[in-house]
Amino acid sequence: MTPDLLTSAREVRENAHAPYSGFKVGAAVRSASGEIYSGCNVENVAYPQGTCAEAGAVAAMVAAGETEIVEVAIIADSPTPVPPCGGCRQKLAEFGAGNVLVTMATLSGETRRMTLDDLLPGAFAATHMDRS
Repeated sequence: MTPDLLTSAREVRENAHAPYSGFKVGAAVRSASGEIYSGCNVENVAYPQGTCAEAGAVAAMVAAGETEIVEVAIIADSPTPVPPCGGCRQKLAEFGAGNVLVTMATLSGETRRMTLDDLLPGAFAATHMDRS
């Protein structure tokens, strides 16, 4: 992983709106063009209406007209690296191949790396809806 991706996730994490849990998360995705798109979690008093950081990064990428993820970074102030929730694993799998590397990090510098296939084995895909 290139440091700029994790730096983007770390920087956007500071913008997270987490007044209820106090748990700020930042995420960044690198698209096939090399551009970096970032997102942070946005909580809402009406749970579960919030948005995860990974979903925000994916939405920013799609809003910019891109649809392919080649790398992901996620960072939180936690004792161990935090993986994406189940819904975000599926969102990442929608736009990234199974071998896309996901780096999960803590503010203290601990990292864990897994592929999308490792995070979501047997992901639901468009091919499951083929009727031919």
